[in-house]
Amino acid sequence: MKKSDFYFDLPKELIAQTPLKDRDESKLMILSKKTGKIEHKKFKDIIEYLNPGDCLVLNNTRVLPARLFGARENTGGKVEFLLLKRINQNQWETLVKPGKKAKIGDTIVFGDGLLKAKVIGMGQEGSRIIEFEYDGIFEEILDELGTMPLPPYIKESLNDKERYQTVYSKHEGSAAAPTAGLHFTKKLLKKIQEKGIKIAYVTLHVGLGTFRPVKSEDILSHKMHSEFYMVSKEAAELINRTKESGGRVISVGTTSTRVLESTADEKGFIHEGQGWTDIFIYPGYRFKVIDGLITNFHLPESTLIMLVSAFSSRAFTLNAYEEAIKNKYRFFSFGDAMFII
Repeated sequence: MKKSDFYFDLPKELIAQTPLKDRDESKLMILSKKTGKIEHKKFKDIIEYLNPGDCLVLNNTRVLPARLFGARENTGGKVEFLLLKRINQNQWETLVKPGKKAKIGDTIVFGDGLLKAKVIGMGQEGSRIIEFEYDGIFEEILDELGTMPLPPYIKESLNDKERYQTVYSKHEGSAAAPTAGLHFTKKLLKKIQEKGIKIAYVTLHVGLGTFRPVKSEDILSHKMHSEFYMVSKEAAELINRTKESGGRVISVGTTSTRVLESTADEKGFIHEGQGWTDIFIYPGYRFKVIDGLITNFHLPESTLIMLVSAFSSRAFTLNAYEEAIKNKYRFFSFGDAMFII
């Protein structure tokens, strides 16, 4: 299967630059795999398509303010860091721009010395392994000095950091938001639960590997970067009870999907635990767990649109994207959503 099989032409003006004032006022495309029918709704209408006994699975990761701007201690040269993966308490795998200004042994200073980072090694694809030095609590310092790691296609600044977090975010560790969840409000989630729909929370700390471009034309040559996940006993039991009772397991986002499909056995039952997953889902994959998928509209030729195409077929997905472009849907992180059932 070729990368170019997942290409579509997207007008730049449809790339959402800012979030809507109200999260659940975004557009929602309803797609029926059985009938091929497409409906156009608002996201808050999703409750009409959820049934008592269903289970929504949400990724409760929280995005770190992972972009840091500093300077080399010896020369004052400007350096930008993007934290990718925590190795231990003080060591991180980090993207650095410009990379030539972060050689092994160099020290980078942030916030007038409030935080220092020493380059101690090389990581994958040009990343750096760095060790931080600081007094106090690292998370508090990062919250003070760091900014949200918005994707490069978003050119506007974000006034409210919380708009790049889901309302149920809990466990810090992501370099990007699980964007399908950005549409939910606490009020909408309460209504969903009152209707008899269960909610299970899993965690996957989103790394930039999910969004890295597929470089080879043969998609089978693409290697996903691993990402850390956690599934509690409570979440596993809730999802498994839903399957046993005939309810639908509906995944909110590609990240939740990757957790579920990584931790399921061949009978489709989830097991508690934590670890790293580099699962790559593309057409031909046999889903073991999910019965429905809520997701945003993704970049052309990305692993994300390949996952969606695996769930609903490539032709069906690309047709839906054409429909979205025709109806002026907003794309990518702050964009609109689709619900495939």
